[in-house]
Amino acid sequence: MIDQLKQWVQQSDNIVFFGGAGVSTESGIPDFRSTDGLYYQEYQYPPETILSHTFYEENPLEFFRFYRNKLIYPDAKPNAAHNKLSEWEKQGKLKAVITQNIDGLHQMAGSKEVLELHGSIHRNYCESCGKFYRLQEIMDCDGIPTCSCGGRIKPDVVLYEEGLDSNILSRSLNYIRHADVLIVAGTSLAVYPAAGLLQYYTGNHLVLINKTPTPYDANADLLIQGKIGEVLSQL
Repeated sequence: MIDQLKQWVQQSDNIVFFGGAGVSTESGIPDFRSTDGLYYQEYQYPPETILSHTFYEENPLEFFRFYRNKLIYPDAKPNAAHNKLSEWEKQGKLKAVITQNIDGLHQMAGSKEVLELHGSIHRNYCESCGKFYRLQEIMDCDGIPTCSCGGRIKPDVVLYEEGLDSNILSRSLNYIRHADVLIVAGTSLAVYPAAGLLQYYTGNHLVLINKTPTPYDANADLLIQGKIGEVLSQL
């Protein structure tokens, strides 16, 4: 299977990568759905509830406590997957990285064309005046981050109940539609509308790399079970 993937990659100059949380787990960033016993001792609500727009509006203090503890990993570094994708882009083989992650590790690895479907922890804006704030400024303050104007600072991440950026969505769809090879990795393909983008791929080199089964396994032209970094480092 690795040999087949290697052949497709070697022959293509129009690869598009679509990734989820599994791409960053090898960098030490856990999938927040993988909750353990300690999680339920610390939080009274499931992560999907806390990361909803309604919860953010009604319980901002608890939202930011969870956000700082579970979504921000400032010491995380790009892993073999991030580095390989950046290398392919420099070689002119990879056209775009479409990611559901908000950690910015693809850019840290050197990738330029990164479409962040769910936003980024590295961008934060005052809801009142629009002033920009860096991640470090969110980390350095306690409780609800507040702008110098008195407004609340919101991370530029897409919460449940919020819509995706239409421009990012349109560009992602366009890349997928025209891709020669589409590599989908580290995602359960359970979160919509992001997962729905795959239906626009019309090529015959759909590669799925994941540790567990996904709803799209039967549609894959090549299915590889394993860690994305370990798989791509073999190419």
